[in-house]
Amino acid sequence: MALMKEKKSLTIRDIADVAGVSPATVSLVLNGKGEISGMTRARVLEAVASLNYIPRIAKGRTEASDTLRFLKIAKHGHTVNRDHSHFISDYIDGMSIEATRRGYTLEVISHEGQSISTIAESLAGAPISGVIALGTELSESDVRIIQSLGLPTVFIDTFYDVIDANFVNMNNEDAVYKVLSRFQNQGFERIGFVASHVDTTNFRLRKEAFFKNMTRLGLKVNEADVISVESTYDGAYNDALSLLRAGTELAECYFCTNDVIAYGFIKALREFDISIPDDVSIIGFDNLPLSSTMEPSLTTIDVSKRKIGYLAVTVLDDLINASETQPSVKILVGAELIARSSDVRKDPQKPAKNPRKMRENGGKLPVA
Repeated sequence: MALMKEKKSLTIRDIADVAGVSPATVSLVLNGKGEISGMTRARVLEAVASLNYIPRIAKGRTEASDTLRFLKIAKHGHTVNRDHSHFISDYIDGMSIEATRRGYTLEVISHEGQSISTIAESLAGAPISGVIALGTELSESDVRIIQSLGLPTVFIDTFYDVIDANFVNMNNEDAVYKVLSRFQNQGFERIGFVASHVDTTNFRLRKEAFFKNMTRLGLKVNEADVISVESTYDGAYNDALSLLRAGTELAECYFCTNDVIAYGFIKALREFDISIPDDVSIIGFDNLPLSSTMEPSLTTIDVSKRKIGYLAVTVLDDLINASETQPSVKILVGAELIARSSDVRKDPQKPAKNPRKMRENGGKLPVA
């Protein structure tokens, strides 16, 4: 029997061949040196990511300090923006407390509208021990590019099964199950979902969890009750308003992808004289501060962002101090349903107001 050939290790020359540059250029890019154009750096980093190449730390590289860098990355700003500043602050609080306890300094660097190759370039050769990256708006390719630098790295607020990288995220499936179970226990059968067409991993995971858990609980999905809106407050409000003006027939209750979307959706419903929760029940996700003080207060999902931040530093510290290569770690933090007033109806059997019928009957509706 012929012996199987040992898998050849990737070299800088392999990267150079794929990127169409010299090995010397690849070396300069990986070590953050030289006058290399942004376009060339991007080509090299993309080649590194596509080949899943993990470079060894060069001997001449600047010695790492006891500094951890948190990358607050807003690629498009549809989810990483001021509407969500509170939960990002909670992430930072959790990281900062644990970093200090372990003898690190935490620095926070914001990147808004910058390419991933530019962000990766800023890390090459930086005097830091490790990186925690906010992955909310990052694609699989983006994660691979940052991971390819070879720095100890943990990604939070995102999750990819098949990437050999470290993730700490919320357990979306568990959270959505709790939402749908609550609706079911209150006697609702027609359950809707307000999704978002903004491309983020957690939004996608919540949508998948909605369909999976509806089946798990023996509930029927009405495709017309799954609607999609923008993820900002104003965007969700305007999109929901357009749907209502078009005569969208409402479900008995809705799970909204996050609290900000719930706020915009509720505002649009109120303009159609639709009462929350007597006409339509609502549950959100994130437990933002406004959710407890609005009227009615919003039933929502709470996941400890501080716990996620704490765990990210814990995993990163293990990577930094490990004497040998470590397997990737993927952690999901459980959710708690915070029961308030927005989903508890006096009469669960009462049919929701139908904007189309309201229009036909001369009901008060905004003029389009």
